[in-house]
Amino acid sequence: MTERVMTTERTAESLAKTLREAIIRFSRRVRQARPVGDLTFSQLSALTSLQLAGALTPRELADVERVQPPTMTKIIGKLEDRGLVARTPHPTDGRQVILAATDEGRAVYALHERTRNEWLAVELARLSPEERETLARAAEIMQRVARG
Repeated sequence: MTERVMTTERTAESLAKTLREAIIRFSRRVRQARPVGDLTFSQLSALTSLQLAGALTPRELADVERVQPPTMTKIIGKLEDRGLVARTPHPTDGRQVILAATDEGRAVYALHERTRNEWLAVELARLSPEERETLARAAEIMQRVARG
């Protein structure tokens, strides 16, 4: 292995670690920028998945959220109690139900999105135009990497 290749690999490893740590801290901060309310992060995440993916079975939602079905059952129950999620019969399997966000659920999701976007817009406004342009380019690259 040439020295140049080894240096490139170390640079990629170092960048991967730095970028991963920054993404984790950034994601945590964005999650904290939410309206005051009694939705847990897990409940908001499930509601977000239903908003983005559309109607899902409880099992599909558990898979998307990477939680066990009993955990998802509790989350769904809390969302249903608040009128944020509704169940409808599955069109082809009588043993299944389909979950979807209600109008109220979509409104709560929109409020959370708006609150997070407003926080981020304030933070971005504090940066220089060059820094914002760098972040815009980085966002494009990160989306491409995430798509695989």
